[in-house]
Amino acid sequence: MRPILWLLGVLLIALPARAETTEIRIAQQTSIAFLQFNVMKHLGLIEKHATALGLPPVTVAYATFNGPDAMNDALLSGAVDIVSGGPPGLLVVWSKTWGSAQEVRGVGGLAQLHFLLNTRNPNVHTIRDFTASDRIAMPAVKVAAQSVLLEMAAAKEWGDAAYEKLDPLTLAMAPSDATLGLLSGGGNFNSAFTIPPFQEMQLKDPAVHTVFDSRDLLGPATASYAWATKKFHDGNPKVFLAVVNAMKEASDFIMTHKKETVAFYLEDTHAKVDPALIQQIMDDPATVYSVTPLASAKWADFMFRVGRNKVNAKSWKDMFWQEIWDLQGS
Repeated sequence: MRPILWLLGVLLIALPARAETTEIRIAQQTSIAFLQFNVMKHLGLIEKHATALGLPPVTVAYATFNGPDAMNDALLSGAVDIVSGGPPGLLVVWSKTWGSAQEVRGVGGLAQLHFLLNTRNPNVHTIRDFTASDRIAMPAVKVAAQSVLLEMAAAKEWGDAAYEKLDPLTLAMAPSDATLGLLSGGGNFNSAFTIPPFQEMQLKDPAVHTVFDSRDLLGPATASYAWATKKFHDGNPKVFLAVVNAMKEASDFIMTHKKETVAFYLEDTHAKVDPALIQQIMDDPATVYSVTPLASAKWADFMFRVGRNKVNAKSWKDMFWQEIWDLQGS
């Protein structure tokens, strides 16, 4: 038996370690909340940082998805490696997979942006003023960040038991369509809870005003994240670190090269948006592109309190992989 055990030991030592992946598949959405991916694509930042870590050449594929459900399905099926979206998209899949072989956690934050609930109803000045005759268009009902924010605002106003009080007023609509409808005044809704730069476009009409600003509820907060599975994280430690390093460099680039970043975004998305408006939003001191996640614990606390999630995060670090634990997150 001893010679056999000795031979097995020699074979195990001789076997090379399992190679990390050389193909990285990233899912993103077409919003200025995900500009790091546009920069990473154009500048080849993941490839650059993979080489710096001694990895063989890697290829990076970027795919565009609409909404968190399709992305999370693709992530859990192994069709993509890293996805992105708003806080609810991350927190729902994190809670569902917590402690399992398919566990999902955040890679890092992307953009610190705020969301505006705008209306053309002159009688609505706070969320208390909405009546059964009002309708609020938003990207998705119940699952979008705007939907959860409205529930958080309702819980603050009327208590946790009434967090769904305004849900019957909501309807799903793409931000571009919601903006056109709100500006025309001819749709079946009179309010819109969308995203930059559409919310700013709406306010160019003097008949439109803001009812609610997410900053009043959350303070400085990260509006978009990237996340990945335990399988990808644990199986590709250097590749994962290359992604994190690329996200950090892309964040720094955005903050110092805004004009170039806008050009990358418009080239990739073909969005019919005034570049000056996008840069105006980016020039707002409250708009920050950073891997550091802010206010994630506030989202997680609310979703746990009202039963939307079954796992209670004791710290923001519970929701993110350890490569960013040295940051001053919240």
